[in-house]
Amino acid sequence: MMICGIDEAGRGPLAGPVCAAAVLLPDDFPVERLNDSKKLNKSKRGIAEALIYESAGASDGAVYGIGWASHGEIDALNVLRASLLAMKRAFEALPVEKRRLIDEVIVDGRYTPDIADRGVPVRALVKADASVPQVMAASILAKEARDRVMEEYAKQYPQYGYERHKGYPTKLHCERIFQYGSSPIQRKTFRIPYVSK
Repeated sequence: MMICGIDEAGRGPLAGPVCAAAVLLPDDFPVERLNDSKKLNKSKRGIAEALIYESAGASDGAVYGIGWASHGEIDALNVLRASLLAMKRAFEALPVEKRRLIDEVIVDGRYTPDIADRGVPVRALVKADASVPQVMAASILAKEARDRVMEEYAKQYPQYGYERHKGYPTKLHCERIFQYGSSPIQRKTFRIPYVSK
């Protein structure tokens, strides 16, 4: 049975995009190296990501697609709808010939993206990123891809410290927003927690 796993990263930050990944894994993939991206440290995530990309280089290896929703789309649609849009884009980034082989799509969470593809069943599963290898792999790819984008934004806007907190509402990030104002990638519809002086 060919399962496509989909997950996203970046719903909670105050700045930057949401990233989603859709992943198919071969039967012989070393799934013991996978886990929910939140349960892996950066080093272990990097190793797992490299394994997925290495497998993708083989003719019968892993297949993946990456999708994004910008901070502007998050503000316009709300973060849930933008996340589902990123998931849809990730699925659509999979090669069409591979999508034809999918028997089921499993999405981490409570909601599913609007994927109209041959009537393939799409199922939402809470904590799928801790139990379904394809979703674990998607979680890892989405997290690592988003982290790299936020590290690039850190070079453009160094005063915000994006390389450290990746846009999440840490004390440092909130202090920098109050000090410097909103950055160009700020999610304007998100409330900034109060930071006491």
